[in-house]
Parts: sequence; C-alpha cells; structure tokens
Amino acid sequence: MADSSISEIVDALRAHTGNACFACGPSNPIGLRVDGFSLRDGDVVATFLARSEYRGTERSLHGGVAATALDEILVWAGILQEYVLTVTAKMEVRYHRPVEPTENRLELRARVTERRGRRLTMSGELIGADGAKAVSAKGLYLVSHPVAELIEALRA
Repeated sequence: MADSSISEIVDALRAHTGNACFACGPSNPIGLRVDGFSLRDGDVVATFLARSEYRGTERSLHGGVAATALDEILVWAGILQEYVLTVTAKMEVRYHRPVEPTENRLELRARVTERRGRRLTMSGELIGADGAKAVSAKGLYLVSHPVAELIEALRA
C-alpha cells in the first residue's frame, strides 16, 4: 500500500460504495461530501461544507452532523495511517462550543493513537471556521478489511 497515493486510495474506497457514502460520497446529494483528504503534521485532514440543511438551531451545525463528520474522519485515519477499513465499536463526542455559522467549510483532523491487533483507538477534532476546536471525539474502531484487499477486489 505504501506506493498508492492518497487520491488513489480515496477513489478506490469511494468506488467500493458506489460514490454514495453519506459522509464522503460525491454522488450523494444529501451527504456531507467530506473531501480533500491529506496527511498533515501526522494527522489525516479533510474538509466539508456545513450547509444550512445541516443546522440544528438557527445558524449552528447540528450536533449529530458534527458527530457523523468526526466518525468519518476517524475511519479515514485508520484507512490512511494503518491501511485498514474499520467499523465503529464505540465513540465519545465532546462539544466544546457551537459550530457557527453554517455555510462554512470546516476542517476535520484525526489520528490513530493506538493499535492492538484488530482494535484501533483514534481521536479527532472538528475545527470551526474561525480555526478553533469546536468538537472532539475519540473512539474504538475494529478492523473489517485491509485496504489492499478492497482495492484488489475492485481491480479484478
């Protein structure tokens, strides 16, 4: 996997879901469309547009949408740092402050903090439009597939 670029991995895994994943699928008209995946300072980083349809009260991002975005970036940390696809076993979310206003591009950051066999512990943050941490999460994720296995199946 080391010779695969981030964009090749992202494209292959999106194709695996028919580009319709609620969180990162570019073909999902109601989805978050998390995109722009990169590695920066040891973190997996991506962004999404906090559209007005995702608001909770007035102009704030709904807390469930923030949690969904964080769950997605945590999964991508496993994909891009450990080359494994994972499923969520447990996730804890902490809301530091409202994410206001909607209609801003928000940054997501995540990292694998520990791996023990099929168990990955990960943490991440949602960064508000002002550059400050607004929501954080940590969780336990279980390996479901090696990324190389999925990519090979798609190429076959």
